Amino acid sequence: MLTHPNIDPIAFSIGPLAVRWYGLMYLAGFAIGWWLGLRRISRGQSPITRQQLDDLLFLIVLGVILGGRLGYVLFYKPGYYAAHPAEIIAIWQGGMSFHGGLLGVMLAMVFAARRHHIDWLRLMDFIAPLIPPGIAAGRLGNFINAELPGRVTDLPWAMLFPGVEGARHPSQLYQFALEGVTLFFFLWWFSSKPRPRGQVSALFLIGYGVLRFIAEFAREPDSFIGYLALGFTMGQWLCLAMIAGGIALFTWSRR
Repeated sequence: MLTHPNIDPIAFSIGPLAVRWYGLMYLAGFAIGWWLGLRRISRGQSPITRQQLDDLLFLIVLGVILGGRLGYVLFYKPGYYAAHPAEIIAIWQGGMSFHGGLLGVMLAMVFAARRHHIDWLRLMDFIAPLIPPGIAAGRLGNFINAELPGRVTDLPWAMLFPGVEGARHPSQLYQFALEGVTLFFFLWWFSSKPRPRGQVSALFLIGYGVLRFIAEFAREPDSFIGYLALGFTMGQWLCLAMIAGGIALFTWSRR
């Protein structure tokens, strides 16, 4: 049995300003995605220029933050935030949804595609392989904060998390390995050759949906939601929608 290292969530402080590891992980994810985007541009694997990438980065950050927060509000706690609307902007209290963040990025890229006169699906095909490193960084942030622990287990690598009863799956690390590392290498390989319009985006939806669906079996569902129909979690139902959308897009792309 393992014990969580109980890392201080505050990386360092500058006067009254506390810089948290979770925020640094987000920053690292965006930085890695930007660097990978530059590599794709230098290899001629991009529909955009270096200057346009810098503009896209700002829109992606905006889409992730606004979409992630609003997705959490709408998908997970609509009743609570309807009664406490002032807390919607309290991002520092926690509560972000990947699926909401993805929708936010997609909408932001609609704006970017129109602004730069670029085909939206081609733009999303360029963006898709850059997303998994950010997912990996976010899951490391969850692990450092000891949040989103897994379900109770007696496996040899079960972990004791501070303030949580029983040994648990380190599900944050499972998601780091699956949704972050595994998905990145697959998409980076697949997108290294010319593909029909929309196929890279389709495989991102399918790949993330399948890997997150699997990881959810080890992740403890949110206590205020629990298990839904068929014993699935909210995350699994949202992933099923992603998988269905990805399959439809891939089929359309092949035709």
